[in-house]
Order: sequence, then structure tokens, then C-alpha cells
Amino acid sequence: MTSTPTATRRPRAAEVARIAALRAAFGGLDAVAPSLGARWALRVWCTLPANGGRRRDERPGAGERSTVELPGGRTVAVETWGAGDPVYLVHGWGGWRGQLGAFVAPLVDAGRRVVGFDAPSHGESGPGALGRGRGTAVEMAEALAAVARRHGAPGAVVAHSLGCTTTALALADGMPTGRLALVAPSADVVAMTGQLARTLGYGERTRRRFDVRFEELAGRPLADFDLTRTPAAAPTLVVHDRHDKEVPYAESVRIAEAWPAATLMTTEGLGHQRILRDPAVVARVTDFVTGDRPAGGGSAAQ
Repeated sequence: MTSTPTATRRPRAAEVARIAALRAAFGGLDAVAPSLGARWALRVWCTLPANGGRRRDERPGAGERSTVELPGGRTVAVETWGAGDPVYLVHGWGGWRGQLGAFVAPLVDAGRRVVGFDAPSHGESGPGALGRGRGTAVEMAEALAAVARRHGAPGAVVAHSLGCTTTALALADGMPTGRLALVAPSADVVAMTGQLARTLGYGERTRRRFDVRFEELAGRPLADFDLTRTPAAAPTLVVHDRHDKEVPYAESVRIAEAWPAATLMTTEGLGHQRILRDPAVVARVTDFVTGDRPAGGGSAAQ
């Protein structure tokens, strides 16, 4: 999609004005009502992004569709292809199962059953506990665990971005898996709340209260979201692009160093989204999670 310079300038100016207004409001609340500011900041944090790249559909064709029910009457959309040991595709924040569709055909050809699903408030699933357009990593992890209980223990999981964190949470809560492929993971999602504070312009008074509210909403300590402190025992391939603008490459370096069974694959020029459909990445991940080839070392470039 292309746009004219005029069309580009207008939303940029509007965005600058919106951020300036938010910073003024959060700055004021930090001084006089930090608890209110923390509540508002958490609402912003839990709001899904609107990004066209997260809605790409790379599926080779329609699979068999079903739903899985979660507590409270919520449902998530599920789609499966092929037969054999299940490999789960876990999308990231604001994404959906179609983003990881490039992995479907190679995995099916390798004799695996591929299970994709949309987390609550994502894709074709119903609203999450916080309502339409909002969600949490814990809720995403609970959805993965529920889908795995219905469709079988994972032989492997291929996860992207925040989906790597939600997968780690599900594993920590007892979900088994044979192998893991983590694509563009964040080492510590909670540390990113510091960037939120800088963007919205609030200080330590609001930040402390935000952390308390975050833990209350998650129902678990903040340390659970730090992947360097919760290594998985499963053989793991970590894949990240050096020029990823959404999640720094250094995050995967930290994970690979902290996880004893992990190996890092580095790419060049694929960013945060294109990495999911790069043929070399898809082939390497498929070989690894099906057990046809060890993780090994090296890099891939495009």
C-alpha cells in the first residue's frame, strides 16, 4: 500500500498531538492521583494494537475449524491441518493464527498435525475477559493450554513474539512439549512497561502502582514473565533478526544464553514480521521441531 506525502503527514501530526495530550494528562495524574494513572496505564497496556502486518494470512488453504471453550463461556477459534503428532502455532500480541501459516504445509508434509488458534480478543475468537479489543498474556497462555488439552500434548510449539512468553507461561504451569521454536521473543515483557512509562510521561509513583495492578490482574508475580529466569528444558531454537524494530535482537541473545537447551539462529533484514514467511527460516524451524535436524548454529540472511 502506498500513500501520498500529505496523507502521511496528517496522521503523523495527529499522533504527535495525541501523545502530547496523553503525556500532559499522565504527568498531572502522576503528581496528584497516581493510582488513577496506573489504572489508566494498565488499560492502555492491555489494548491490542491495530497493525495491518499482524493480519497477514499465510495459510496454504483452509483447515478443519473448531472452537474450544474457556472458563466464563469464552471461546477461541481453532484450525487444524494434517495428521500426526501435533505442532502448535502460537501468534503474538494483536496477531492471529494466519500469520504463522507459512509453517503449515512444510509441517504437514513432514507428517505432523498443525494446530493453530486465535487467543481471546484476537483474530476470529470471541472477546477476552477484559472485553473486545483487550487482552492479557496470561489469558493467551490459558488459551494455549486449553487448546492443547483438547487437541493433544504438543510434540512441538512454534511461537512468535509475545506468543513465546505465553508459551513459556503455559510450560511453567505444566503443559508438556517436545521441542520449541521461539521467533522474535522478548526476554522480559514486563521490562517493556518502562518504555510505556516513558512514552506516556508518568513517573515512579504511577509505575509502582502499575506493577501492583499488573500482578493483581495476572494473578502471578512479575518474575514469571522474565524468560531468563524461567528456562524450559525442551530443546529450543531461538530465531531473531538483527534489525527487528519491535523487539530488539539482544532479547533473544539473553534467552539463548539463559536456556541451557537453546540455540540462536540470526537473520538479517527480515524484521519482526517478514521473518515468519522467510523460506530459510521456515525450513530451519520445520527441520528442528520435527527432529529431522539438530538446532546447530549459524545464521540466515536475506
